[in-house]
Amino acid sequence: MESILIIGAAGQLGSELTQELANIYGGDHVIATDINPEALEKFDFCKSIRMDVMDQEAVRKVVKEENVKQIYHLAAVLSATGEKKPLFAWQLNMESLLFILELAKEEKLDKIYWPSSIAVFGPNTPKINTPQYCVKEPNTVYGISKQAGERWCEYYFQKYGVDVRSLRYPGLIGYKSLPGGGTTDYAVDIFHKAIAGEHFVSFLNEETYLPMMYMPDAIKATIDLMHAPIEDIKIRSSYNLSAMSFSPKEIYSSIKLHYPDFSISYQPDFRQAIADSWPDSIDDSHARQDWGWKHEFGLSEMTADILKHLPSFSF
Repeated sequence: MESILIIGAAGQLGSELTQELANIYGGDHVIATDINPEALEKFDFCKSIRMDVMDQEAVRKVVKEENVKQIYHLAAVLSATGEKKPLFAWQLNMESLLFILELAKEEKLDKIYWPSSIAVFGPNTPKINTPQYCVKEPNTVYGISKQAGERWCEYYFQKYGVDVRSLRYPGLIGYKSLPGGGTTDYAVDIFHKAIAGEHFVSFLNEETYLPMMYMPDAIKATIDLMHAPIEDIKIRSSYNLSAMSFSPKEIYSSIKLHYPDFSISYQPDFRQAIADSWPDSIDDSHARQDWGWKHEFGLSEMTADILKHLPSFSF
């Protein structure tokens, strides 16, 4: 029986992607792994194993014993956390990817999914409708590792035929997991504060525009990319991906329509410099042309949906 392995399944993206993969393929065919054993309790709908991606022998053993044919490699140190521990972030993000690519080559795996990010862009990148191909020059260790990872993914496809696919995610917003250390995570935390009746302090200034995406769209894009025929995947570094762009002021105004007493203040910190180096908006026309990407949620639709479901969701 062939299996799909998700590494870093307990994270913001992994939690919801693992559920969708189990819905599609059946829980017996999906293996959720994470370094946090307590987090694995949420995966009662599929197989789950505590695993450290840096333990190469453990990963190799699972791949062989479980007849794994696809790997979704989601484990990473994110942008804000990475700036506090840059050497650790580089080691985890890069060594784990290179090992998975090499494993895919050796074991002749069917497909690999690895997420990239808008963090690959830098202060010299065009900020409005950032094109697929442009100057990048990232200035965070997270962005540097993602840019390097994109080159390795394309290299392994061109040199060894490894079918590795990737998306440059914008900021991802969902209600089923807590913020995970990213610069765009203010747009997750703000909903928790609104529902709790608490004042929200934004670590970005009110006019900082960033590309964002609601989690259902991110899951849809990931599944659509992985299901696309191999001949439709024209880009083997990573596809630009977009849905909406907004500022802290705009998402606050969107929430305030539902919670009139909600309040906000602005105290920018080191994450402001990170956000300032990223695009305001993204051109994802290649994804739309090559494999039919189309988003469903804008800011108002996302806000209404989160505020409807988050109050009854427990952590």
